[in-house]
Amino acid sequence: MSIGTAVSRVEGQAKVTGQAKFAADNTPPGTLHAALVGAPVASGRLIDVDATAALTLPGVVRVLTAHDMPRFGAVQPPAAVLALPLQNDAIRYEGEPVAIVLAESIEAAEAGRDAVLVRCERDDPILPGAATREPPPEPRMLGDDLEMGDVDAIFGTAQASVAATYIQAARHHNAMETSGTVARFEHGKLTLWDAVQASENVPLVVAAALGMRPDDIHVIAPHTGGGFGSKGYVWPHQILAAAAARVAGRPVKLHLRRHDQFVCVGYQPWMKQDIKLAATADGRLSAIDHEIVNSSAIADTHLEPASEASKTLYASPAIRTRQWLERRNINVPTPMRAPVEGPGLWALESAMDELAVALKIDPLDLRLANYAEVDPHTNKPWSSKKLREAYEEGARLYGWRTRGETPRRDGAWRIGHGMATSSMGNFRFPGGARVRLRSDGTALIEANTHDIGTGTQTVFCQIAAEELGLPIENVSIVWGDTDLHPASPVYGSSATGSTGSAIALACREINAKLDALGGKDVRASLRRANLPEMVADGAFTLPGGASFSADGDGTPYAMRTWGAIFVEVGVDPELGLVRLRRAVGAYSAGRIINPKTARSQMTGAIIWGWGKATMEESVQEPNTGGWLAKNLSNVAVPVNADIPLDIKIHFVSEYDPHASAIGTRGIGELGATGVDAAVAAAVYDAIGLRVRDLPILPGKILAGLSSQHAAAG
Repeated sequence: MSIGTAVSRVEGQAKVTGQAKFAADNTPPGTLHAALVGAPVASGRLIDVDATAALTLPGVVRVLTAHDMPRFGAVQPPAAVLALPLQNDAIRYEGEPVAIVLAESIEAAEAGRDAVLVRCERDDPILPGAATREPPPEPRMLGDDLEMGDVDAIFGTAQASVAATYIQAARHHNAMETSGTVARFEHGKLTLWDAVQASENVPLVVAAALGMRPDDIHVIAPHTGGGFGSKGYVWPHQILAAAAARVAGRPVKLHLRRHDQFVCVGYQPWMKQDIKLAATADGRLSAIDHEIVNSSAIADTHLEPASEASKTLYASPAIRTRQWLERRNINVPTPMRAPVEGPGLWALESAMDELAVALKIDPLDLRLANYAEVDPHTNKPWSSKKLREAYEEGARLYGWRTRGETPRRDGAWRIGHGMATSSMGNFRFPGGARVRLRSDGTALIEANTHDIGTGTQTVFCQIAAEELGLPIENVSIVWGDTDLHPASPVYGSSATGSTGSAIALACREINAKLDALGGKDVRASLRRANLPEMVADGAFTLPGGASFSADGDGTPYAMRTWGAIFVEVGVDPELGLVRLRRAVGAYSAGRIINPKTARSQMTGAIIWGWGKATMEESVQEPNTGGWLAKNLSNVAVPVNADIPLDIKIHFVSEYDPHASAIGTRGIGELGATGVDAAVAAAVYDAIGLRVRDLPILPGKILAGLSSQHAAAG
């Protein structure tokens, strides 16, 4: 049996020996290195780009401006940006590309960039606090407003209620590999070596921009050094690299600097959430009112539909949700690991903890009292839900029911405990794969998927090995090339369920063919049929031929993933420091294919959530409108010293026959949800201070405690 076995990653050796090739590792003969020149203001009009000094530098070949670039055709999603740069003189955010330096080396390109002079006519930018709210444009992929029941009337007669505002800072993905594209034209065909999470999307967008046929664009992208959503959509640098290669008549490598990552691709937006909960005296919710606003760009739109969590998590008879945008002179945001429910649960689960304290009910018991047996707003049954078991086992492993018996101080540290529910929608995409079973008893998977560090290639080999009855060492995979069989993207925690199902379906077709030949003895059956191999294509499709499905759209079932996170923190009230001491996560996420890679994913997700809760913040400078920090020296993220060894992960035994052909649901983002709310609850438990503005920095703790002391007299 291969599924359920802890298997090490099949691509691991290539990575640690340096054999794995990432986008920027490709340098075709004659390659020019590109560097982007960004606008120095956040709003205004470009007057002139003076490249005279840059062109005198050794190695600098050309400096391209809007005058040199082709007029791009209209692009549509999955393009992240519809108002493409280098097309006119409008400046909409600081760092918007206004020129491209092409040189014989990256050093020469960077020197040339520094020598380019940009003159602008500056307008006053729309900054945080000055923007007005507006409804998001229709149609929405997620986040439709909901009005269920008479919310206002219920709040007027509620026995108990809480109302609070929760804020989370913008923050950038900062993957280890910055985004980059190498573009080469040959005989009218375009090859792109790209850092992406869905290379099937790239030809559609680049072809529309450059007036090409998508079939004439070949994308090679096996290894991607982290994405977290920032490499999911198609960004302008991918189009600009291809356009520059066409204009220059030579291959072009455009590999974004860390500085460029802050302005040339997306980030998680700033969000403000107002939430009110009404309940009976025994804690049963009678109404949820959740209003969200997220920052977005002037010319492009990203909606962060955080209301989805409040629609689905608890059995409330009345639910109202509303979504708003606040447009600023800043580049457009994008999904970030655990979008939608990640932000939404920060507000909802924090409010639930406040309600539990107000009613003097254990926070876990409050959640159990409001357990949703069906989807609250559609009344559809769940495809599978074992959240009760996750609550129970997580609480047991943590010692939640006996936490009051443990010490509350450790030297200068005050000890606090907190918990929250974790949940994510179950995103599904059409998936495909080709499987070859050879007469020597080996199998090969061909699928245009990508390695972003999650272990999907290993999981895919395990699925094929299980279905074909082969040892896993007899199964291999080739991936990361649009010449291969199309596969689903590697975002939205969807790859295992979608492409993994396609692999399983292809294997089942092979098994049926073997049965028709007289059995599953591969060598004997194929030899009798005089076949060197047997080939089958598998396709995982969605109802109605849809290209995307969230939460079971188009099926009789509601589909989500579930879990519970329990954390213990230490707070030093004299210094305002918060330290994670231990954590337990228990999850209901369908069948677990590889417990080793799955546990790694959830541990990393909890660490990710800790960073969001206590460290990470991208600040938009309040005067100029640009990002205050644009490199890693100014970005705080968790390191080994911040994370304890005591992190336990538990998966409930589960098989979901409705979510996928292999019983799985997504896990990669689930573990990042709820962590921030659990941490804030633990801080309150430790020192009696509510922090409703992420991240929970020392200054906020010290200021809050000071205010408490002043109010107390």
